[in-house]
Amino acid sequence: MPAAYILVVDDEPDIRSLVKEILEEEGYEVGVAEDGEAARRARRDRRPDLILLDIWMQDVDGITLLREWGEGGTLPCPVIVMSGHGTVETAVEATRLGAYDFIEKPISLAKLLLTVERALEADQLVRENTGLKRFETTVPEPIGRSDSMQRLREQARRIAQHSSWVLITGEPGAGKKTFAHYLHAQSPRRQGPFVEVGVGSMSPHTSAVELFGSEEGGRLYYGRFEQANGGTLYLDDIADMDVQTQARLLSVLETRSFLRVGGSEPVRVDVRIIAATHRDLAQEVAAGEFREDLYYHLNVVPLHIPALAQHRDDIPDLLNYYADFFVTREGLPYRHFAVGAQNRLRNHTWPGNVRELKNLVQRLLILGAGEEITAQEVDAALGAQAIAPVAGGVGVGAPGLPFDLPLREAREQFEKAYLEHQLHEVGGSVGKLAKRVGMERTHLYRKLKSLGIEAKGK
Repeated sequence: MPAAYILVVDDEPDIRSLVKEILEEEGYEVGVAEDGEAARRARRDRRPDLILLDIWMQDVDGITLLREWGEGGTLPCPVIVMSGHGTVETAVEATRLGAYDFIEKPISLAKLLLTVERALEADQLVRENTGLKRFETTVPEPIGRSDSMQRLREQARRIAQHSSWVLITGEPGAGKKTFAHYLHAQSPRRQGPFVEVGVGSMSPHTSAVELFGSEEGGRLYYGRFEQANGGTLYLDDIADMDVQTQARLLSVLETRSFLRVGGSEPVRVDVRIIAATHRDLAQEVAAGEFREDLYYHLNVVPLHIPALAQHRDDIPDLLNYYADFFVTREGLPYRHFAVGAQNRLRNHTWPGNVRELKNLVQRLLILGAGEEITAQEVDAALGAQAIAPVAGGVGVGAPGLPFDLPLREAREQFEKAYLEHQLHEVGGSVGKLAKRVGMERTHLYRKLKSLGIEAKGK
């Protein structure tokens, strides 16, 4: 992990050079600015991890800069205010505007170093707590003792030691995010930030700002790349990225730098990219929906996460883990799975993979009673399992209604099963399917592609 970068803003050359020298001796990377305008330029050039800010300067005072930098609601990094003419009112105002602490001049170097250390530790703790709340359902280490999961963990540990980009593939709910966290935790970047971006939730109109930041309107916004500097950036649902953002991302991967929206100077970053998708990117490339050059940049090291149905031996361990998880995190009463219940679940098809299992365990702990979870309870929780068979007696699509999934995943699974069934009924003709289901053909093609349904007939 790179050393913390500290920006020292002070109009007194002796103080700037002294503080810079002391901080560099402690292992920090230090930049300096002699006034407010230079501080603005320095922040545009590089995102600091901490700012030491003088209050009284000739062009712009520190309080004005604090107001300016905190316009979005919070300061982008800890700010320690320094002043030789401090008053109680000034200290109170600086604190109200978000400053971490107030140091009077002449500066006690011992106090300065202690305050800097505590400010950086506090900021890291805040980011870690935010991450825990955001990813509280993430398993710290992928669960399972099956041969396939042991091999996968070992593969992930080997990959983690290198800085190459990783493309994680697998069905929705299979555990792609869990492995992304595991890769980061096993890597030399583990002390750096882990920043997640849900590409599918980004609008094409705002994705560039969210990823690369902005300097438009005189306001500086640090995007996810700069927030992840020194750590890992996880791009979930990468196949949903619009073509314009794909081009910008490719440029970052090639040059390790980018321009903020509205900016004119390149920003350099040191970020590891982990991308994930449940779609076949090679097919997306063939269809012209995803850039071929970006695909090969991202796919340096592929990591495929198998569906839960492909490692059923891990189901008992997963059941026990999530039972303990909900007892510890949510205070639910502990219940154990009877052998019959475990056997029933080992034979379930798990269309929603590990995510479906987790939701099922939560439901059984909330709604059930007694110390033991029986096979009958499991059957009731899983709900109706049959989907009408097609000609020849073979069902098309995933059996079972996805009651234990979030609405979006449940809807996707139903749509896939429905469209596969209807496509079979019309002999594979997309034209006939469009008339049968009442959809415009172009929109239907996109829908089939997004659901991973291969349509050969016209």
